[in-house]
Amino acid sequence: MKVIQTGLPGCVVLEPAVFGDARGFFMETWNAQRFGELGLPDRFVQSNVSSSSQGVLRGLHYQWPHPQGKLVSVLEGEVYDVAVDIRRGSPTFGRHEAVILSADNKRQFWIPEGFAHGFVVLSERALFSYLCTDVYRPEFDANVAWNDASIAIDWPVAAPQLSGKDEKAPFLADIPEERLPVYTP
Repeated sequence: MKVIQTGLPGCVVLEPAVFGDARGFFMETWNAQRFGELGLPDRFVQSNVSSSSQGVLRGLHYQWPHPQGKLVSVLEGEVYDVAVDIRRGSPTFGRHEAVILSADNKRQFWIPEGFAHGFVVLSERALFSYLCTDVYRPEFDANVAWNDASIAIDWPVAAPQLSGKDEKAPFLADIPEERLPVYTP
């Protein structure tokens, strides 16, 4: 497995070893021992899959005070995937990292606890996989506006399809401090 560092410490892109021939391919998407040796989570407690059509934007989501780290990948299609550092006191607060995840490139994106996450679907349809370090708790569900100018994400879709929740998401500067994760060096 190849680990690619990003501009946000802790967020990494993973390229699994893929073994294939004319019949198809095999790849290992998670291994507790290997991940632990790389300083990545060696335990996940929830697995999710979502299906979305082209132009759907989901995010920027996070959970607080019970944050979730997420190992995300695309099983079918292609997405523009984004992580945003929203940890109070972080030297990279408000900065983001974006990567293309697709069934073809087989990349995974590790997004640690304390980051908001979102993606927009570039292909006709995308099947998206999440491994999470904590269970989803609706009472702690939160989000940041996808189009927050202070974060300045250059989304490749001009008019995305949003959920009602995402349409009403606050800008990062308008979120009370106690509703944001805290940076711990």
